Amino acid sequence: MGSLVNKKAFITGASQGIGRAIAENLIDAGCDVFIHCFSNEEGPKALVARAHARGQKAAYAKADLTCESQTQQCLAKAGEFLGCIDVLINNAGGIIGRKYLGEIDLKFWQSVIDVNMTTMLNVTQAALPLLEKATQGASIVNVASLAGRSGGHSGSLAYSTTKGAVLTWTRSLAAELGEKGIRVNAVAPGLILGTRFHDVHTTQASSDATVAQIPLGRAGCSDDVARAITFLASEYDGFISGATLDINGGVYRA
Repeated sequence: MGSLVNKKAFITGASQGIGRAIAENLIDAGCDVFIHCFSNEEGPKALVARAHARGQKAAYAKADLTCESQTQQCLAKAGEFLGCIDVLINNAGGIIGRKYLGEIDLKFWQSVIDVNMTTMLNVTQAALPLLEKATQGASIVNVASLAGRSGGHSGSLAYSTTKGAVLTWTRSLAAELGEKGIRVNAVAPGLILGTRFHDVHTTQASSDATVAQIPLGRAGCSDDVARAITFLASEYDGFISGATLDINGGVYRA
């Protein structure tokens, strides 16, 4: 595993949950970080303090990543602060709500696409010149979901579709950016409790039923995902690209 000391990382959706854990792990691995958040500034402020306590650089900015101009402004700030991007983590996304086929209207459909896919397009396009500046190659890690592998639970049709698209995006982008020395991988987390996603959209009964089917006998936590992402990020000079790392306790075995 390569050293992340002094590497420059940009993380989207890092105010809480998995995103915050990713930022914490990258800071602890030695990265200087630029943190994106949508609204809540409490998490980013704590992450900046964590980095400063270690003698590392950190800053954050708010942006609606579904908006191209706001995304470009956010990445411009990141570029001014970091100089380049060695590690890009596309974590922002969400389910928006659980709706069955007959309940999905075009406005909802488009909102789920925008939150999970348009954000990734906007961020990665705006970050590309900064990734190309990385002197030892760069790593992109996209956060997908087990739902993109298995189809998800009932009511997650739109969300599962977009997360499946993220996996295809990852494979295609790995082929396209490989000649630039940029590696692109994804993670597909299963049931990760303690996040806003499941606090809002998963019932206790559903959670219990899911855990009962997991071979390891427990749900995951944000740090389980963050450690895996830190590994993939550290492979900026490695041979892993176009891969998806499943983090689900063995319930889905590709």
